[in-house]
Amino acid sequence: MARDARIELDFGDGTYSFRLGWGELATLQEECDAGPYMILHRLHSHQWRVQDIANVIRLGLVGGGMPPADALKKIRQYVERRPPLENHPIAIAVISAGLLGAPEEPVGEQEAPIPEAA
Repeated sequence: MARDARIELDFGDGTYSFRLGWGELATLQEECDAGPYMILHRLHSHQWRVQDIANVIRLGLVGGGMPPADALKKIRQYVERRPPLENHPIAIAVISAGLLGAPEEPVGEQEAPIPEAA
């Protein structure tokens, strides 16, 4: 099974799919002027910037399949009009899944089933 780093989270007005693939991580790096792991570190060490939270969530929505214009509308409605710490845990979950894989995704190869004796 491939680990595609997709997670489903409650956000704003519903439950959405988030995914930070290679392309989204590269865009995030450009927009936040920091590597993805540095952004994760900033989020954990309370040295984050508001654009860290907004960009992680927006790009996660885009990577999860939402059209970019719709993702931007969600950010304006549910991130920029809300206190930053309200969306802080979502940003951490999205970027962690992007870097490490989703928590429910098994690591490594799956074991083959044991054949039943005839």
